[in-house]
Amino acid sequence: MKILIRQAKIADTNASINRQVRDILIEDGIITQIAAKINGSADQEISADGLTVSPGWVDIFAHGCDPGFEYKETLDTLAAAAAAGGYTQVFALADNKPVTDNKAQVEYIRLGSQHLPASILPIGAITQKMEGNSLAEMYDMRNSGAVAFSDGLKPVQSPGLFLKALQYVKAFDGVLIQLPIDKSISAGGLINEGIVSTRLGLPGLPTLAEELFIKRDLDLLRYTGSKLHLTGISTANSVLLIQAAKAEGLAVTCSVTPYHLFFCDEDLQEYDTNLKVNPPLRSRADMLALRKAVQDGVIDCIASHHIPQDWDHKTCEFEYAAYGMLGLQTVFAVLNETIPGLNDEALVALLSNNARNIFGLTQTNIQEGAEAELTLFSRSAGSMLTKENLKSKSANTAFMNRPMKGAVLATIHKGQIHQP
Repeated sequence: MKILIRQAKIADTNASINRQVRDILIEDGIITQIAAKINGSADQEISADGLTVSPGWVDIFAHGCDPGFEYKETLDTLAAAAAAGGYTQVFALADNKPVTDNKAQVEYIRLGSQHLPASILPIGAITQKMEGNSLAEMYDMRNSGAVAFSDGLKPVQSPGLFLKALQYVKAFDGVLIQLPIDKSISAGGLINEGIVSTRLGLPGLPTLAEELFIKRDLDLLRYTGSKLHLTGISTANSVLLIQAAKAEGLAVTCSVTPYHLFFCDEDLQEYDTNLKVNPPLRSRADMLALRKAVQDGVIDCIASHHIPQDWDHKTCEFEYAAYGMLGLQTVFAVLNETIPGLNDEALVALLSNNARNIFGLTQTNIQEGAEAELTLFSRSAGSMLTKENLKSKSANTAFMNRPMKGAVLATIHKGQIHQP
């Protein structure tokens, strides 16, 4: 199959033609020619106003729900949502039934996504059945293709066990992903503790539950000299803690969700259950601090925290609603809308390059002879998520029917072009 991309701006800091406008010819999944103008035809041509092309994007935290919760999402629908959002690779959480805590479950996900439009890379559990009692066989899972290790939505609460996990993965240069929530402090909390929670009469979840957890994990990281990625950070103080740890030389990286950049607890006035997420939406000051941390380069990645929930678990009283929001199809537009001052290089670093570096993924460059793993997007075009173009099996998102600036036009991966 021949694909010809017409007059696209290159956004690849590793390419000598970065920022230049070029035609790109792809034949059978390989970039065979890059030139100012390519004559001839192809099976499919792509051209658009403001067309930009970058290495394929990577999402590091999404719930695939398969196996065990296929009524929320399947590998097929996860990959379709990822491709529609501009992603060529997506990390799938271990929060399945059964839990991804052994090599057989890792292989199930790897093999099940071989022919899907986006590669699904399994995250192995840190502890057996994610119960937080004993370590899972992370070495075996790594050899079978696990890209990182995390207990996902059930972060490891025991400091002694997490210390052992950090020491364990250091032997093979692995990375642990933690969602920083101290459940002994956050128990019963529904939204951010503050003026809004008091006004709405909802139990509050203090920022302390996150910040103490980060301090603890940074101390353990300092002791072990291992690698840690903190995801879903939501407070201004969390940013400061991680910034100081990086300055100290600790191997810590972090990511933020798109909805923590776009919304704050003030948006909960109508008790919209789609905005019930964990960590909760914090104060406006925290939201603005997160945006600044993205601009300053303190935050390494934007992680979708794509958490599908079925209709029954969201269409109910706020108190009983499940946590989580869809994210994959709207990450780019949300980032482009909330922080329009980001240049293309910074945007692609947040969505692709940094994740590849942190988790040791294969680098993909826009150059002749390279395998084509590309994301095509426009920062000036408009987009809107609707029920008609929704690829996920669930529909729990506060971004539905909201016009946004920024559109994903296509991905090219595994020799095929995939358009939303």
